Amino acid sequence: MLLALAPVAQARPVDWQAELDHCRALRLQMEPLLRAGVGVSAVARSGTAVRRCVWIERRALRNGAR
Repeated sequence: MLLALAPVAQARPVDWQAELDHCRALRLQMEPLLRAGVGVSAVARSGTAVRRCVWIERRALRNGAR
């Protein structure tokens, strides 16, 4: 009975290199604005995106992305 209630989850493999490249692009976009003294909230980037990228960078390096 429990098997009928359990959802079937099929996780797709994560493309760590693509995720890492996305975070690097985000960092390159934000860097000049932050150096100019514009706050993160002013450039419409949330702290969540920054924390996600930090997490992705750690995971990607563990999984062999460069």
